[in-house]
Amino acid sequence: MPVENEWSCDANDAVQITIVQPDQQKPKTLSSFHPQFTYPIFGDEERIFGYKGLIIRLRFAAHDLRPHVHTSYDEKFNAVDDAAPVDINKTLRRFLPEEAFVTLPEFESAVQKEDVKNFVPPGKLVHSYAIRGRNYEIWAASLADPQVQLLLNRFQIMVSMYIEAGMPLTTDDPEWTLERWMVYFVYEKVEPPTSTASQYSIVGYATTYRWWFYQSDHSEKRTPKDGPFPLPDLVRPGELPSRLRIAQFLIIPPHQGTGHGINLYNTIHTACFNDPTVVELTVEDPNESFDVLRDTADYHILRPEFLKHNLNINPDPWSDPSKKTRRVPTSALLPTKLLTEIRTTYKIAPTQFAHIQEMFLLGQIPVKHRRKGGANMSRLLIKKHRADDPDDRRYYWWRMLTKQRLYKRSRDMLIQLKMTERHSALEETVINVEEGYEQLLGFFNEREERLKALREEDEASASKDQRTKRKFVVDDDDEEDGDETVASKRPKA
Repeated sequence: MPVENEWSCDANDAVQITIVQPDQQKPKTLSSFHPQFTYPIFGDEERIFGYKGLIIRLRFAAHDLRPHVHTSYDEKFNAVDDAAPVDINKTLRRFLPEEAFVTLPEFESAVQKEDVKNFVPPGKLVHSYAIRGRNYEIWAASLADPQVQLLLNRFQIMVSMYIEAGMPLTTDDPEWTLERWMVYFVYEKVEPPTSTASQYSIVGYATTYRWWFYQSDHSEKRTPKDGPFPLPDLVRPGELPSRLRIAQFLIIPPHQGTGHGINLYNTIHTACFNDPTVVELTVEDPNESFDVLRDTADYHILRPEFLKHNLNINPDPWSDPSKKTRRVPTSALLPTKLLTEIRTTYKIAPTQFAHIQEMFLLGQIPVKHRRKGGANMSRLLIKKHRADDPDDRRYYWWRMLTKQRLYKRSRDMLIQLKMTERHSALEETVINVEEGYEQLLGFFNEREERLKALREEDEASASKDQRTKRKFVVDDDDEEDGDETVASKRPKA
């Protein structure tokens, strides 16, 4: 076996991340997990050379995210020429503050301090919610807050371990730059195990920043104006029209898949919606899983609005169905002005809004008239907008509208292809897009059915509870008064 393989180990397996909380004698473990990837830290191969039985324990205090690194191993390679073991602490110092490299007793003493119980997340409480009987809070604060910088500097190594191509934020920029950033911390509100422990336990966090948006005012003629320069009053970033962009978004593994991402995204969208200086909400380089989360949240935001206006595709955009044209009659198929008003009101970015709009319109077409339900595609391609059934015509126009958007997005690439190749590429892409929408629609429908069943179960349980309270009467021969009305205890959920 080559020396490199014998003394090399998988970095993802070697690193163990642990969230700890104060307890009676020493901190106890709340959760433990491995990173998704470590290439930003240990290189593209994600291998660590020079150790056997290597374990890198990366601990974080659940409340204030104080970090600690402890490395152990069975054997260490003796350096030979240029072949030397990786310096673990030196490598991690680029991603962690110096306080992470104190001794284990010092770390445990800091976590166990009495003032830990007084910890409150920085900023202000912007949203509270409950999941499966457990309570959670979302706190928002500016990155200009030193306490936010402290928490972020302690925890930002998680960006390198869980966000593909994610870059830790620089927290020593000028104050006006830091003011562009907001940080949202998600905490679980727990029952402290001791009288000195904190009631907050980290779940995840997100960062957003304001991107200046130029709005041209055409209502009045532009004229030069005299005024002092520089301006006597400093203009703050929060006073300028902006796009709000989500930069980092992370729910730690023990809490993933339970609805925290949706709550965090909706909280950010609500802040965007309520801020008159924000024009729209965008996302910086989202990955596939975040796209699904975003589509899910935006669909539930926009769907009621679409239903309120009975949004659907007009199957007969022309009075003369035999009329031929090379252009898609978008404004005759859809109420474009209304859709623009909805988009700008809810501050959804144009491309994202188009996704949700297409998905909703596809869901308005009965399944049997869609590819998923076995629609006769050959006949549809022949008949086109002259199909007999209005839902077939809607489906034809839905495909044309989607192709139109896809063509506009990739026009520079598509015009380099031959016409037959261009048609083939668009057809293949629209099929993939439709399949993705079908999966999401199926997920939405299943979720709605589950929620409906839970609501009905809760209502039935509450109704039964009330009936029981009214008629629960027992005879107790041991009581002097004989018959006594007794209120029933509320059953456990």
